Amino acid sequence: MRVIVGIDESDESFYALEWATNNLFNGIVGGEPNLVTLVHVHPPSKRYGVAPSAIPAGPGVTAALPSTGVVDSERRAEEQISAAVLSRALEMCSNKVKAETLIVEGDPKDMLCEISEQMKVDLLIVGSRGLGRIKRAFLGSVSDYCAHHAKCPTLIVKPPAKD
Repeated sequence: MRVIVGIDESDESFYALEWATNNLFNGIVGGEPNLVTLVHVHPPSKRYGVAPSAIPAGPGVTAALPSTGVVDSERRAEEQISAAVLSRALEMCSNKVKAETLIVEGDPKDMLCEISEQMKVDLLIVGSRGLGRIKRAFLGSVSDYCAHHAKCPTLIVKPPAKD
């Protein structure tokens, strides 16, 4: 069985991974070990394709852009966050399921659906933050979007109820 688990910095995504490793993967299915791809999607970097640190924005007006050092620093910070998140997720998978990692850039809801289609996965697993209707309408919901747009079955793992 080929599975993708969407992982971000949230406790809900790690709970979804924990739930999946404890409840779905029981060693070997059909003689083949399960393979889980842990996918972390980070937002696009604010890369500016202009070499100088300032460009003309109109008559007598100059717009400042971040230097390449700032952009490189931002990219390194994103890579460190992704590495830390996926390292923690890989540790959770050890001795339970074979796992690989993938880091992509873009909108998480779009990228998870796109990757699951490209990789022809059997199941996409995402956590749920438990947003109410109003917050979900304004903020959007990755899990809701994936449930409606992914071309494979999608499992949304809700966190345990808080007392």
